[in-house]
Amino acid sequence: MKTLHYLLGARWVSLGWTLMIAVLLCLPGSVLPKEQGFYIPQFDKIVHITLFGGFVFLWTYYFSTRGLGGRRLVKIFFYIFLLACAYGTGLEFVQKYFIPQRYYDEADIIADMVGAGIFYGLANIRLLKFS
Repeated sequence: MKTLHYLLGARWVSLGWTLMIAVLLCLPGSVLPKEQGFYIPQFDKIVHITLFGGFVFLWTYYFSTRGLGGRRLVKIFFYIFLLACAYGTGLEFVQKYFIPQRYYDEADIIADMVGAGIFYGLANIRLLKFS
């Protein structure tokens, strides 16, 4: 358990996740797998919720292990939530203007915000309790 705590609290894990989001959302549309025979409705929204929920979870976990005070940590958690929302929105515009065969989708932005919001709430409930 201590190893998991150390791993999740490492900055490089959060940075790696952040970079992974950019790589996945900036892949050209021709590289993305096509669904054949097996279709999960709105699967891409589940992916967005997971990616940005993971972003908020990992960054809030990282900061919760830094020994910061409660009020300061609450502010940091909120800034992480805002950053996740801005990051998701910005990547949608990158897809629209710079990535071949990828498109701007407001529903993806909403999914990003939902994932970020869920984990922002969970972080406030769980991580602040233990800091």
